Amino acid sequence: MSRYTGPSWKISRRLKYSVSETGQELQKRPYAPGQHGQRRGKLSEYGTQLQEKQKVRYTYGMNERQFRKVFELAGKMKGKHGDNFLILLESRLDNLVYRLGLAATRAQARQLVNHGHILVDGKKVDIPSYICKPGQKIGVKESAQKFKVIVDALAAIVSRKEYVTFDEATMTGEYVRVPERGEFLPEIHENLIVEFYNR
Repeated sequence: MSRYTGPSWKISRRLKYSVSETGQELQKRPYAPGQHGQRRGKLSEYGTQLQEKQKVRYTYGMNERQFRKVFELAGKMKGKHGDNFLILLESRLDNLVYRLGLAATRAQARQLVNHGHILVDGKKVDIPSYICKPGQKIGVKESAQKFKVIVDALAAIVSRKEYVTFDEATMTGEYVRVPERGEFLPEIHENLIVEFYNR
């Protein structure tokens, strides 16, 4: 199953959840797309669990195989399975590039990483799924620092999460610490995702 590359606003409306985390998708038409979008019935328990899983999967822009792999990795760690799972997703390089404000969307961040414009501790890393560790520095190659997409994204950023810092003079950020569960995706109920995969 390949990664979804269609319109994200349609997905957000179907899930009644902003996968871009801006809320813009639901402002004008806060109901599902299509002819019968406003007449959707009540979801079953399975449907609720599936919907919660899809919210997170589309938020991070992953295919099902990648998503399941990270879920299984989280199960081998100490602590709550659901919390560990979301923290691993939040620690992905493409997500941290987005959180630092170097890209306007996660898809844009993934492209910057794929094309080799991002450095981790001074070395080029072109794998968006690379899991960063606290203390690692994330920077932009000198040749890419004037790219319009990066300049525009930095100009548009209002605030950053507390677990990342960024120095615009050197174009380098740091993944300071492991985020606490309450600091990101507050609307997500990760226990439903755990229940979905443990059926």
